[in-house]
Amino acid sequence: MRSLLFTYLFLILPTFLLGNSNPVQDEVTFEMKLSKEKLGVNERLRVEFTMNKDGDNFNPPNFNGFKVVMGPSQSISSSWVNGKRSFSKSYGYILTPTATGSFQIGQATIEIDGKTYKTVPKKVQITAAVANPNAPKTADDIADENLHLIAEVSKANPYLNEAVTVVYKLYISPSVSVTNFRPLDSPKYNNFWSQDIPVKRYDTKNTTYDGKPFRSVILKRVVLYPQKSGKLNIEPLALEVYVDVPTNRRDFFGGKIFKQAKKTVSAGRRTLNVKNLPEAGKPVDFGGAVGDFDFSVTTSKSSLNASESLQARVEVTGKGNLKLFQLPKPELPSALEVYEPEFDESVRTTISGMDGKVANNYTVVPSFRGKYPIPSISFSYFNPKTGKYNTLNSDEITISVMEGPEDKNATIATNPSNQKLIVPTGKQFHFIKVQPNLKAIGTSYFFGSNNFYLMLFGPLLLIPLFILLYRKRKEKEQDVVGNKVKKANRLARKYLSTAKKELGNEANFYIALEKALHNYLKAKLKIETSEFSKEKITSLLTGKKVDQTTTENFINLLKNCELARYSPFTDVQMQQDYDKASEVISQIDKQL
Repeated sequence: MRSLLFTYLFLILPTFLLGNSNPVQDEVTFEMKLSKEKLGVNERLRVEFTMNKDGDNFNPPNFNGFKVVMGPSQSISSSWVNGKRSFSKSYGYILTPTATGSFQIGQATIEIDGKTYKTVPKKVQITAAVANPNAPKTADDIADENLHLIAEVSKANPYLNEAVTVVYKLYISPSVSVTNFRPLDSPKYNNFWSQDIPVKRYDTKNTTYDGKPFRSVILKRVVLYPQKSGKLNIEPLALEVYVDVPTNRRDFFGGKIFKQAKKTVSAGRRTLNVKNLPEAGKPVDFGGAVGDFDFSVTTSKSSLNASESLQARVEVTGKGNLKLFQLPKPELPSALEVYEPEFDESVRTTISGMDGKVANNYTVVPSFRGKYPIPSISFSYFNPKTGKYNTLNSDEITISVMEGPEDKNATIATNPSNQKLIVPTGKQFHFIKVQPNLKAIGTSYFFGSNNFYLMLFGPLLLIPLFILLYRKRKEKEQDVVGNKVKKANRLARKYLSTAKKELGNEANFYIALEKALHNYLKAKLKIETSEFSKEKITSLLTGKKVDQTTTENFINLLKNCELARYSPFTDVQMQQDYDKASEVISQIDKQL
């Protein structure tokens, strides 16, 4: 008897002690759970109010739009697991809808440990009667309820040319899992300049959707710059998603059996109301820049000799539509020879828009000595954050040309007494000849002289020569191919003469070669310098039926001229480029 008592205490006492050392959870939960959030008018809805501590004075909500057909039914469960006690109590109701539409089930209240707790209201959508109200939900139905693709737009009312970020997020319920997806229809961004921001990793994040716990993953990001004011549509993104949906069946070990469903989800069309830039306060020189920028004009040197070159750089840095506006042009004196600018761009596009810098580099070569001012130029932009226009002005720069010829058209310098400064040459006086070679003046007659007979018979002797020259000329006129070749060779020598003189001097040679190629195309194709780009050249030469090989050779020469500014070229390479330029000009001239 005594042994049985010890055995009973050995088994019961530890449990009692563990129970007292692990009381019921301090945090109280009181929730409302719905069997469905969308059902037909002929279906039933089960509503449960659950709590993890026992309470008193339970008050259910008013079930407006529903009829209570059963309830409240009460259930209590309590268990010990690993020495910890878990408690659950619920009140259940079975409801039937009385009409179609959207209804809200309000708050229920209960008192637990002297405090009043309330549930969160929930909405229920009642549709028309379904064919089989008692049928369980299919995998497609569950996937529809647990997958949502949303397009999140950073600004719904942007200014013209202001950055707008669109992020496509897929919201996934914890009850399902996505195994794969593929895009079906990519959105079209008409009337927008667009730039995709690649998503390198699909990281999930715990969040909420419509008040319920969900996971979200970013699938696509894009930055848009509207190019037109008014209402602009963003076409929807459509995806085909493969998702595993739990079923009511379980495997041998009691785990849920999942079924794969394939669902098409769409983000829906979004509409932006793009505001035009204000007219009030718009500067006259405004070129379409929208953002926040800095502006500068600099030169690589401020003093040099004639025929040397310097670089004048017009640069805009900051954040905004850097690729979508024109840089202002500097106004340089006519005595400075200015080449077409080389565009320099260092812009990156992030989730918030473009930032970086754009610049035009002008090669300037003075011809005469003197001082030449580069006047201040202005750059205007619109700042969408402040809603105002800003104008920035560059500093005036003076270029001093130390050595070189004088400009004959320049004003003659005078001294304080207003007399012209005359510089002696050192050759004002010469020796007088004391032994001149003088001849006596004699009388000569033209008739019977050599000149007389030469003028008399000379024209007769020239007749065969004229006939021979006439025949040669006719033969040349009939040789169309030969004439084209000669003309093309003369044209190549004409434009490349300066470059030939600079062979061996890398910088001057490639500057002269590039200028020769530019001038040849401008003269031959009759194009303006503002239209001069490699893409434009390719398009024009193709349109003129110039063969592809010749066009590619011409573009490669231009690229070599650009590379020569940054990397060294040998004399052999310069000679090869010169010969190639002469050949390309001749081939183009023969084909045009």
